[in-house]
Amino acid sequence: MARRCDICGKGPLVGNNVSHANNKTKTRSLPNLRSIRAVVDGSVGHIRVCTRCLKAGKVLKAAHGGKRQAAQA
Repeated sequence: MARRCDICGKGPLVGNNVSHANNKTKTRSLPNLRSIRAVVDGSVGHIRVCTRCLKAGKVLKAAHGGKRQAAQA
C-alpha cells in the first residue's frame, strides 16, 4: 500500500543527510498518516489521511453505530 494521503495526496519526501565530512546518504521523510473510518461518497470506509487534513476538517469521520447511540437519539 502506498504511503499517500487519500485526501491531499501527500507522500514521502526524499533528501540527503549531509555529514560534517560532506558525505551524503539518502533519507526519506514519511507523512504522518492515520487510518480512520470516514464517510466516503455516502458510504463508510477506511481511508488513510494525513494529520494536517484531519486537523483542517477536510474529512467527515464516521460515527460508530450501536445500541448506545440509538438510545441517545
